[in-house]
Amino acid sequence: MAVSLASQTRALSPRRILPGFGLSLGYTVFYLCLLVLIPLSTVFIKAATLSYTQFWAIISDPRTIAAFKLTFGASALAAIVNAFFGLLVAWTLTRYTFPGRRIIDGLVDLPFALPTAVAGICLSAVYADNGWIGRFLAPHHIHVAYTQTGVFVALVFIGLPFVVRTVQPVLQDLETDVEEAAASLGATRAQIFARVLLPTLFPAVLTGFTLAFARALGEYGSVIFISNNIPLQGEIVPKLIMDKLDQFDYAGATAIAVVMLLASFALLLLINLLQWWSRKRLGMG
Repeated sequence: MAVSLASQTRALSPRRILPGFGLSLGYTVFYLCLLVLIPLSTVFIKAATLSYTQFWAIISDPRTIAAFKLTFGASALAAIVNAFFGLLVAWTLTRYTFPGRRIIDGLVDLPFALPTAVAGICLSAVYADNGWIGRFLAPHHIHVAYTQTGVFVALVFIGLPFVVRTVQPVLQDLETDVEEAAASLGATRAQIFARVLLPTLFPAVLTGFTLAFARALGEYGSVIFISNNIPLQGEIVPKLIMDKLDQFDYAGATAIAVVMLLASFALLLLINLLQWWSRKRLGMG
């Protein structure tokens, strides 16, 4: 009887394609350690060879501070712009039907597939003083290419898809019944958006902002082509790290990299907290 019951239980239980939990977990931990944890830990180990005075002297150097200000400042500003326009693009692609919508929807993913070096060359050519757009800006003393403004433009370009693809699924799952009910009760369009839609969309927009900000912090290829890369003027942190490595200053490079890693970990924690908050608000967790 017991054997028959056990065989029936095994027959009813779903077949698992992957091996058992222990073996699957072992492969997962091994893979993550080999490709993620071990390489990242070497940065902290190398930086630990520096004394506190040496570490502080490297990260507080005027050139390093200028690079941090430009990188974090331009990344935050670009993420804010992408949060606004990303929501607008996602809204247009989700709520309206018009010719060429699928083409525009596909173009949103172009920064994902386009090599960053190619993006930088295209942006610098377009926004140079003799470029297609730059020639109209130069007479008004607006210079984009080879300035800090160019860094901002490049970061906006590579960060937009993160916001659109984060907000778009939430918009697609939103039912229009609530909006129609609010409209039937006399609510204006602004009130419907502010009191009905925005509370639901806000976690997704905030998550998209954080993803775009994190992506912009590590951007290198597109920025070095459109920035002047001059220390204290247009130099970003990844470019500074590369210069340190070219000069065989591995300790200096790892000290700066540790600061960037800690910032990335903080953003990763923030993303997970936002996702938990979003699930809680929607009653999914």
